[in-house]
Amino acid sequence: MTKKLVDCLWTCARLLLGALVLTASAHAAAASAPVVVIPLKGAIGPASADFVVRSLARAAAGHAKLAVLQLDTPGGLDLSMRTIIQAMLASPVPVAVFIAPSGARAASAGTYIAYASHIAAMAPGTTLGAASPVQLGIGGAGGEPSRAGKEASATDSHADARSTETRKQMQDAAAYIRGLAQLRGRNAQWAERAVREAVALSADEALAQHVIDLNAADIPDLLTKLDGRHVRTVSGEHVLATRGAPVETLEPDWRSRFLATITDPSVALILMMIGLYGLFFEFANPGMVLPGVAGAICLLVGLFALQLLPVSYVGLGLVVFGLGCLIAEMFLPTFGALGIGGIVAFAIGALMLIDTDVPGFGIPLGLVIGLALFTALFVFVVGGVALKARRRPVVSGAEAMPGSIGVMLASEGAAPGSGWARVRGERWRVRAGDAQALPAEGARVRVISRQGLTLTIEAHDALKAGHL
Repeated sequence: MTKKLVDCLWTCARLLLGALVLTASAHAAAASAPVVVIPLKGAIGPASADFVVRSLARAAAGHAKLAVLQLDTPGGLDLSMRTIIQAMLASPVPVAVFIAPSGARAASAGTYIAYASHIAAMAPGTTLGAASPVQLGIGGAGGEPSRAGKEASATDSHADARSTETRKQMQDAAAYIRGLAQLRGRNAQWAERAVREAVALSADEALAQHVIDLNAADIPDLLTKLDGRHVRTVSGEHVLATRGAPVETLEPDWRSRFLATITDPSVALILMMIGLYGLFFEFANPGMVLPGVAGAICLLVGLFALQLLPVSYVGLGLVVFGLGCLIAEMFLPTFGALGIGGIVAFAIGALMLIDTDVPGFGIPLGLVIGLALFTALFVFVVGGVALKARRRPVVSGAEAMPGSIGVMLASEGAAPGSGWARVRGERWRVRAGDAQALPAEGARVRVISRQGLTLTIEAHDALKAGHL
């Protein structure tokens, strides 16, 4: 009995020790879990959405205590904004949106993102609001109210003046932000005013109207004020222990920087044009290979970037049509009509290419004019050089034999009308053309055609021996 009692006590002691070790490990892991800071500055587009989504996933994988989205944006595309909000709502890690530093703003799409966060905070001197949707195209949102919207709001009958599409966008945007406000327990009435009337608030006003949860000077001040706060996410209730927690700031990697570069509308248009230039040069001069390969790569990358942006297919069609007219001008005698039409169609299409008024997603007029002029110059110069090269006589190969001059060597008695001649330094079997007799030995002959290894010739007495 004594031995059994000792064994039982030893087993209990080991279980208790293991539980203590696991508890200590859990506390140590919780103490070392960082606060992840995700800086988001500038217009919100596909690249920034991809960066935020992957950063939130990384924060969840690292069991972070809190993810802080440091925001400074004039707005962005609707599809990118909704991608970020969906990732925030599904995040098991609490997400705090901090509009900072001083002087920053969260306009339009930034207002929606702030309302979707578990915790919303602002630094002194920052603003929030002006969330009226602009022309969306296939995916734009955010930014300043459009000129048409401002003019319509200045009249008493602006609701009647808006198109059905505009009213649908406004109703959808208002319902969306109202739902986010109800989900987080924030001021839904002001949120709807921010959409319908484009109103904005300062940091103190936003806190007083229960639009945000707190004000903070910087990240350390924010973490100090959030310590001990209860937050509910999809993974359950969380008690934040952020005082003195290690801070890990995530910066965009090469993938995010590359995506941000190519999804700039100006860069995407330039890439597409370089691709078309390369393919045109390759088709005009077959066999160069490098221009065709580089052009195909640039064209595919440009088209990939354009499919991520709110593109007007009418504008894209006009760009392609304009290039087609410029190329056709090189082959058809239209005396410049197709060329001028192509330049005009290209310029109009490039201006219409991006179907949104969101700040940061337009194509500058100077770039459009420069590309139009360069494209016309490129097509005319390269096309002209290619056409001149095609008109030059062939100087080598089988195609160069007709018209060549040679010397008759001998005729074959056994085969009348057949003999041998020296042409281009080589001995060829020849025959007379049009039932003529072969020239005498030593006479000059001219090649009419070639069939295999036999040349059809005729007399060419005009040349003297010294000319060979």
